Amino acid sequence: MLPSPMTTPAALHRARTQWPNDLAVRDHQWSEPVDLTWAQLADEVAAFAGALVGLGVEPGDRVAVWAPNSHHWPVAALGTHYAGAVLVPLNTRYTVSEAQDIIDRSGALVVVAADEFAGINRLAEVLASPIAENRTVIGVPLGSSDDVLEGALGWRSFLGGADDDAIATAHRRAEAVAPDDLSDILFTSGTTGAPKGVLAEHRHTVAGAHGWGANGRLTPGDRYLMANPFFHTFGYKAGILPSLLFGATMLPLAVYSPTEAMRLVDTEKITVFPGAPTIFQTILDDPERARYDLSSLRLVVTGATIVPVVLVERLQSELGIDIVITAYGQTETSGFITTCRPDDDALTVANTCGRAYDGMEIRLAESGEVLARGAMVMRGYLDNPEATAETIDPDGWLHTGDVGVLDERGNLTITDRLKDMYICGGFNVYPAEVEQVLLRVPGVTEAAVVGVEDPRLGEVGKAYLTRRPDAVVTDTEVLAYAKEHLANFKVPRSIVFVDAFPRNASGKILKRELR
Repeated sequence: MLPSPMTTPAALHRARTQWPNDLAVRDHQWSEPVDLTWAQLADEVAAFAGALVGLGVEPGDRVAVWAPNSHHWPVAALGTHYAGAVLVPLNTRYTVSEAQDIIDRSGALVVVAADEFAGINRLAEVLASPIAENRTVIGVPLGSSDDVLEGALGWRSFLGGADDDAIATAHRRAEAVAPDDLSDILFTSGTTGAPKGVLAEHRHTVAGAHGWGANGRLTPGDRYLMANPFFHTFGYKAGILPSLLFGATMLPLAVYSPTEAMRLVDTEKITVFPGAPTIFQTILDDPERARYDLSSLRLVVTGATIVPVVLVERLQSELGIDIVITAYGQTETSGFITTCRPDDDALTVANTCGRAYDGMEIRLAESGEVLARGAMVMRGYLDNPEATAETIDPDGWLHTGDVGVLDERGNLTITDRLKDMYICGGFNVYPAEVEQVLLRVPGVTEAAVVGVEDPRLGEVGKAYLTRRPDAVVTDTEVLAYAKEHLANFKVPRSIVFVDAFPRNASGKILKRELR
């Protein structure tokens, strides 16, 4: 294989050259099925980039995307890069206030938002909020019509609006994109509770995607079922981009259900299917599983929480999957630090996060904290040099905040967290952010949130609160307020009112005792 390009526009050019008539994207979720070859995808990307040029978007400007998994997402993401701009993905579970904060802080000039999906119309929310002021809003129609709400540009009319000069300018910009140019800003909450924007360059992003795809032995013959959300590194940098680099066909899945996933594996002969452990548990335990032919699956990649050994064994024995892999990463490393290898045994896959990716190295500090250095480590945090300096030391080591151990073969096992972060359904939740919201509930005086084990989601939030002596506050009121202001994975699943918190000598709440 040719050496990996180090920018996504260069990777797209190579994909078009090498696999012009191969299927790049198959998206049959909506009323209007869409199939795109690599040549057609490249044309759509160039049109999107040209339309951005026509809007006045300059290299380095930011474009936000707030939409579920569909064929629109890779077109918008790669089109943003192709115009020399920077992608800002938005979690589809965010409330509009959370989205607005990230859009404002990133300085995004363009917002791509989906219409009605899962009972929520993000496009309508954007247009009814300050987000739409002095910004261009592009509506993603998930139905067959390109009609969108007044105040937004329709997807098809937007792509069709790029003239030849604008597209020619986009092609020149694509050629000029350099490996050390910014590719994206993904926001991840910090321990202070304020979301931090991770600045990733094309070289970071592409190096990680190439390492993931090479380890999974991706080929142009693979058909990749994409249940992991595209706004997340797992769906974007371990999904869209490895497919681009290795020619695998992308099959987006906006709403996961075991029945739909099994149907697609059967009918589309899916070969690659990454996801959280709970996804595969639901498939293995589904009483209708025998109705579907799942024998085409050859690669499953899982992680983000504890992986039972029996799950790995069942995937191999009951489904006959050749390669089951677990991995470890952070947004600050584009999602890539360590990974198991295809020939690792079930115990290694289930009990460790594997060895460092090619281009990365890891070591343990005296405290046991995992430190990582190498090709995938971010440039830094957006407008936050202090946090950058705290996270990346002068020798280039990224301080992950996780505590781990290394075995004699260099396999990493995460044993604890220096930070309070927990993982709910594959999404990082930072208690400080949740606590700040709960403290706005009238009558609540202090809040402490911890992660507790959950058989389905891995961990869920449990909030301990104190109240003013004269206040009447119920758990129902607290949860209702949290649901209004937080994405659902951040909302605590239980509320406990206490008279006082356990504290150390300096007055700090002892969360380990609450756990």
